[in-house]
Amino acid sequence: MVLADLGRRINNAVGNVTKSNVVDADVISNMLKEICNALLESDVNIKLVAQLREKIRKQIDAEDKPGINKKKLIQKVVFDELVKLVDCNEAELFKPKKKQTNVIMMVGLQGAGKTTTCTKLAVYYQRRGFKVGMVCGDTFRAGAFDQLKQNATKAKIPYYGSYTETDPVKVTFDGVEEFRKEKFEIIIVDTSGRHRQEEDLFEEMVQIGKAIKPNQTIMVLDASIGQSAESQSKAFKESSDFGAIIITKMDSNSKGGGALSAIAATNTPVAFIATGEHIQNFEKFSGRGFISKLLGIGDIEGLMEHVQSMNLDQGDTIKNFKEGKFTLQDFQTQLNNIMKMGPLSKLAQMLPGGMGQLMGQVGEEEASKRLKRMIYIMDSMTKQELSSDGRLFIDQPSRMVRVARGSGTSVTEVELVLLQQKMMARMALQSKNMMSGAGGPAGMASKMNPANMRRAMQQMQSNPGMMDNMMNMFGGAGGAGGAGMPDMQEMMKQMSSGQMKMPSQQEMMSMMKQFGMG
Repeated sequence: MVLADLGRRINNAVGNVTKSNVVDADVISNMLKEICNALLESDVNIKLVAQLREKIRKQIDAEDKPGINKKKLIQKVVFDELVKLVDCNEAELFKPKKKQTNVIMMVGLQGAGKTTTCTKLAVYYQRRGFKVGMVCGDTFRAGAFDQLKQNATKAKIPYYGSYTETDPVKVTFDGVEEFRKEKFEIIIVDTSGRHRQEEDLFEEMVQIGKAIKPNQTIMVLDASIGQSAESQSKAFKESSDFGAIIITKMDSNSKGGGALSAIAATNTPVAFIATGEHIQNFEKFSGRGFISKLLGIGDIEGLMEHVQSMNLDQGDTIKNFKEGKFTLQDFQTQLNNIMKMGPLSKLAQMLPGGMGQLMGQVGEEEASKRLKRMIYIMDSMTKQELSSDGRLFIDQPSRMVRVARGSGTSVTEVELVLLQQKMMARMALQSKNMMSGAGGPAGMASKMNPANMRRAMQQMQSNPGMMDNMMNMFGGAGGAGGAGMPDMQEMMKQMSSGQMKMPSQQEMMSMMKQFGMG
């Protein structure tokens, strides 16, 4: 992945500074040279790179005072300046209001992925309780209405378009008015793709804007467009005065730097980024979160926002956890929720401690396959077994053989599921013990907030043992039973020898305080 490679190169450049015995001007110059080369090869505009280099150098000189840890200072300055490169703090994004009509017009080059992005944006707002409709204003491209209709039907989003009307201004106006009468809160208008040299299409876009008077105009920008992103975005800015950018195709082969350069060129913030064709490959953009993921630091706030938007079924899991219990049924519920939350690589990138890079070692397909096998195992259990704490299998080992046969797995894999459930059950019990002396579960839950969650996750990041245990769930240990799962006997040996253990009471208390529960 090109962006992941960019993150590694920047990390290596800063890492070389922290490894140096003496941090002098030559060391800093070498670091800046490597960072700038990495950004240029990712298609970031050369003027922006030159400005970034000077800003980092000046900021380091300005904050370098006696008693300051220079290595930490350099890490902070590089991170902050990279965030400023992709963020427009002075520009506020449009926030649609409920119980009133909000019209959003999408513009951009042909092939940028506008129609697919319209659907993703519609689903994003629909999941947040808005009544959303889509209008096809592209009468130029053959099959445009069919594509929007197919996407909207699959996503269960109401749509409007016409096979006979060729005037895009009339189609969009009629569609917006139809949805407005039906009290739709968000109306997303898809327009024809155009190029800055196509004056007629640009005039058409201006006329559509005058007819429907959008509350927000968004430019959809292909991440692989390269250095031409700046000139294209400036041309659109002059004609449509868009207020936000959505960057698409931020996946394996796109460098992305050209699209990011458009932010500075137009002084327009990025609202969302899309990383694939699927509806779930769409996330709200945060400059700090984007750079954090790029450098392997994680984006806990982004992860929490994503989880909350899914409206996942938790069953009795939260209630049981507060009571110090975690059954096999709870484990099954949580694994099913993980599978619903989208690509595992996306979730791993949001976790601190380099989980995204570790995930790359296992592979998206392999990790998903292993999670599914764990779900198959629990699907083969009876209601009595699922509602238990797993002791039934210890008392009657023949049950493990039956479940393994029914799920097409091995007894070793069944044992692994039981072990992981046992670990979670122990954590639930320790959590209950900690909570019982701090005002009860309800009082603690009310004190939880994203800032405290982020600090707690940063503490987990500093505990390699806990991060290793998490990776064991993805099969980070050696193979066994011909299924590529961790060696059960080795894991048991590690637990008994203290090499793999649950957090101590002191560690749990410290984490509770970080969560705002103490």
